[in-house]
Amino acid sequence: MLHTLMKSPFESNTSLIISMLKPSDDFLALQDGVLIALKNSVFLKNIVMSPARLYLLKEDVYARGIDQYISNKFTLISYIHFVSLTIKHKQQMTW
Repeated sequence: MLHTLMKSPFESNTSLIISMLKPSDDFLALQDGVLIALKNSVFLKNIVMSPARLYLLKEDVYARGIDQYISNKFTLISYIHFVSLTIKHKQQMTW
């Protein structure tokens, strides 16, 4: 399953999201969701311990000027890779 976080983690139930992630899942943060990957964030420790592969939409990271402050546990991807993830996963959950 592809899980996409579009809202700020401060406005989301990140505990629920993280508890639902499985090893076969991909997790993509975009829009304000990219804030989940900030170093020293209260959310970072739990999300990086999840079994899912972690991605950030690079355009949203750069638009917020936080590229120097994100964890290296996340992979920055383009819109093209985002489309590939949606094709790969027939089931998707948007948070």
